[in-house]
Amino acid sequence: MNIDQMSKKIESLGIVPVVVLNDAADAVPLAKALLAGGLPVAEVTFRTAAAEESIKRISAEVPDVLLGAGTVLSIEQVDKAIAAGAQFIVTPGFNPKVVGYCVEKGYPVYPGCPTTSDMEAALELGLKVVKFFPAGAMGGLNTIKAVAAPYTQLRFMPTGGVNENNLLEYLAFDKIVACGGSWMVDPKALAAKDFAKIEELTRSAVNKMLGFEIKHVGINTANEEEAVKVAKQFSALFGWPVNAGNSSVFASTGVEVMKTMYLGKNGHLAVATSSVSRAIAYLESLGFEFDQSTLKTKPNGQPNAIYLKGDIGGFAIHLLQK
Repeated sequence: MNIDQMSKKIESLGIVPVVVLNDAADAVPLAKALLAGGLPVAEVTFRTAAAEESIKRISAEVPDVLLGAGTVLSIEQVDKAIAAGAQFIVTPGFNPKVVGYCVEKGYPVYPGCPTTSDMEAALELGLKVVKFFPAGAMGGLNTIKAVAAPYTQLRFMPTGGVNENNLLEYLAFDKIVACGGSWMVDPKALAAKDFAKIEELTRSAVNKMLGFEIKHVGINTANEEEAVKVAKQFSALFGWPVNAGNSSVFASTGVEVMKTMYLGKNGHLAVATSSVSRAIAYLESLGFEFDQSTLKTKPNGQPNAIYLKGDIGGFAIHLLQK
């Protein structure tokens, strides 16, 4: 996987758990907990002696996890990480020798670039995505927005100070590829080998990121006349305004009455999400499939709406960008 493909994959996941392992025996159960919680990715940091062995074990036993090596400070560590099975390299700062070596070898690398000088050095090497660390201490999202203005070619992975409370604020900015964070890998839970707790925290982070909520219910009818009639019944009941469109009639914003017998035996449920593209990646990882013929995109090419294949209880399910 080249660096552009890797960046696209990381962007589809949205969060990169940053992992510090003191015992390689914890590596596989931790990776399985992240995977079960909906985040098939981990950045194992070279802050401990267990890092290399941990990467080896995860690579061998949990191959579905996208595996990175973090806090890489030397060319020797790069070689060890790649040989162990790491698929991408993350550095805390911009070391020209280390970053240049990765670029030369074709290893996806995300160097820490907290200053504009670092960012220019990254651009000089042809990099399009950099780590912004320590994000909180360096001014967070406000700083990223400020530097993104002159460096229009760059996108960022903020790490350090990102948590569940400010995650959506970061991810809402289109220059953010993903956020690195460690809050789902609670040190106390890890020390206690409470991997169920880590799975729970991971699922909570994913749910926060995706923000699924029912937007409206769709009801199938045979024709426009019947659709208007049904919408007016809801209006008479609840005083909701009726708004006619090309293919449907809405009663307020919560009920969409279709003018044809569209997807779903009875109709559809529209589920809004903070990111349709990340929701697709997440649900596909769970084994769900999408009807690509129903995909609608925004002007920038990003997915705006799409239906899953099949029905649930007679209703088709359709994702919608918030």
